[in-house]
Amino acid sequence: MKPVFGVRGKDLLNRIGERFGFKPRRKASPEALYPWLSSYPDTIDWSQTIQRKPLHHFMEEAVERFGDNPCVDFLGKSYSYREIGELVDKAAKGFRHLGVERGVKVGLCLPNCPYSIICYYAVLKAGGTVVNYNPLYVERELAAQVEDSDTTILVTLDLQQLYPKVSALLEKTGLRQIIVCRMSEILPPLKGILFSTLKRSELSEIPEDVQHVPFANLINNDGEIEAPEIDLDGDIALLQYTGGTTGTPKGAMLTHGNLSANMAQVLAWVGDLEPGQEKFIGVLPFFHVFGMTLVMNLGIATGSELVLLPRFELDQLLKTVERTKATVLMGVPTIYTAIIGASDLDNHDLSTIKYCVSGGAPLPAAVRQDFESLTGCYLVEGYGLTECSPVALSNPLGGLNKENSIGIPLPGTSVEFRDLEDPKFAVPYGEKGELCIAGPQVMPCYWRRKEESDATVIDGWLHTGDVGYMDEDGYVFLVDRKKDLILCGGFNVYPRVIEEAIMTHPGVVEVIVIGIPDDYRGETPKAFVKLLAGQSMTERVMKDYLRDRLSRIEMPEFIEYRDELPKTMIGKLSKKELVAEEAAKRNIRSEEASEQ
Repeated sequence: MKPVFGVRGKDLLNRIGERFGFKPRRKASPEALYPWLSSYPDTIDWSQTIQRKPLHHFMEEAVERFGDNPCVDFLGKSYSYREIGELVDKAAKGFRHLGVERGVKVGLCLPNCPYSIICYYAVLKAGGTVVNYNPLYVERELAAQVEDSDTTILVTLDLQQLYPKVSALLEKTGLRQIIVCRMSEILPPLKGILFSTLKRSELSEIPEDVQHVPFANLINNDGEIEAPEIDLDGDIALLQYTGGTTGTPKGAMLTHGNLSANMAQVLAWVGDLEPGQEKFIGVLPFFHVFGMTLVMNLGIATGSELVLLPRFELDQLLKTVERTKATVLMGVPTIYTAIIGASDLDNHDLSTIKYCVSGGAPLPAAVRQDFESLTGCYLVEGYGLTECSPVALSNPLGGLNKENSIGIPLPGTSVEFRDLEDPKFAVPYGEKGELCIAGPQVMPCYWRRKEESDATVIDGWLHTGDVGYMDEDGYVFLVDRKKDLILCGGFNVYPRVIEEAIMTHPGVVEVIVIGIPDDYRGETPKAFVKLLAGQSMTERVMKDYLRDRLSRIEMPEFIEYRDELPKTMIGKLSKKELVAEEAAKRNIRSEEASEQ
């Protein structure tokens, strides 16, 4: 699809309506077609022009405006915007010398560190495409992604945790070169010396051959580079792998236009951020699209300081917020759950935090309320997917936040709920359907997945696989994923409804609900619950608590208490491990029955 830009007001409303096939439910006025307009903050224009640009321009503009300001704080070592900008230019020229140009894929297999920022913008400035890799992946997973994406160059650290499994790909895949970054060189001087001396066993020996390029060699040039012309709609800036709407890992093709449009939308939404004054906590991994856009790109676009943490550790996070006087914290619900459960929270000063946004998974109302009462910081929930760069909706910062709502569409973003049986038709307000999104941040398609692309992006609309509804004010409420829907005796049961009810219990920290086979009802809900430390509870006690909060059909048949629940790479609760575990149990029982 060709995005609509350069028009304003009702002209934009009419153009979007014609392009995406909106059909008025009542009358053909903007308010009828776009009910969220009545709820929009006075300071934000939904129909504003969405300014797009090559993504690396955000870094260039920040360097020009805030050159002497701190850009990165990594474990106590600080870099200014000018320093980072010079390293980006040198790395971009180094990548160009290695043959990076339009269509060449460069993988980043890095935790949050200065290298991840430098190489991200350098690859884009050289004209290439970034492919993000999860450093926690095993060799098999890395190899599959290298082969699928055609990654030819991969950047990683000289750590035993990372380098050996990356180097093995040189013989097994089409990977031809590795850029090796030394951990000791990005630490404060004393820490770097101690690390090289005391942590030698954690470092890998790196061969000296043409397949290995030390980062120091990559940047050994004058940094004079002329960036190529960028086709905003045709040049793929990022190949971001995701389970997407079908669960099979595939690369979402995000253009410079997609990603920069989303930045323009987010910048308009968080207009109160003070350019050059904010400090972002970078605990969400940049190899994930949530952390990449809402922390790295947004932080750079606002000239903010990025305080990087290689991984989430609660004590380190609390101490870092206090040490740096951070002002912005983006996180997933489990991070906020951990903070409110910290035994020594009263000993940490979090008063400098003024913006907190939750995404990546549903935010339980109880967690939001407890976090706000304990910290005094306003916490809003937003919604996005990798396929839309990723932000699509959010509750207003400082505006009306409806409980359990993911908010209203960002500027230039439209939302419809489609019939679950026939997605060609929209359902009325208040009725459940599949959430569909249109806007300039929506990807054109998946990499080499035509069938799945055609089923996911239809006439410019991204079919998300999430089930929910929109109220008369334009606020969106999600009930669950289509694939997570539990069919109990012909009734639709939504795990999120059960999870929300269980989370209201003061002794509950986390919960996951899945459907398991049932001979009588077809499927029945099973809940996995993590309690506060030192607490215990029987299944009967919990069911008694839920009796007035859930219908009989929604009441979980089984409740299992666990010390920990499985989580994804960004820390959100994950169902797939529990689904697989339950399937394995059924297989064992079936085999035992056959033997008898």
